[in-house]
Amino acid sequence: QVGQAAYAASKGGIVAMTLPIARDLAPLGIRVVTIAPGLFSTPLLAGLPEKVRTFLGHQVPFPSRLGHPAEYAHLVQALVENPMVNGEVVRLDGALRMQP
Repeated sequence: QVGQAAYAASKGGIVAMTLPIARDLAPLGIRVVTIAPGLFSTPLLAGLPEKVRTFLGHQVPFPSRLGHPAEYAHLVQALVENPMVNGEVVRLDGALRMQP
C-alpha cells in the first residue's frame, strides 16, 4: 500500500530469510516456516468500528470475511505435524492483495 515502504521491506526480509535460515538450521533438525497472514479477527481489529471490519472482510476474495484465529491455529498445527514442510512461506489470506 502507499506509504508502507518500511513495512514492505521488513516483510520482504522475513520472506527472503525463510529458506536460507531453514537450510542453515537443517543440520540441527530445526525447521523454519513463515506464515503470512491476511486480515484476521483479532483484538487489534476488534477496536475498529463494525462498518470498517465489514468493509475489510469484503475485500477478501474467498472466503469474503476476516479470518478466525482458530483457522490460523489449524494451519500451525498442520505445519507442525508435517515434517516435510520446511523453508516455506505460507500465505493465509483468502487470496487478498491490498489495494494501493
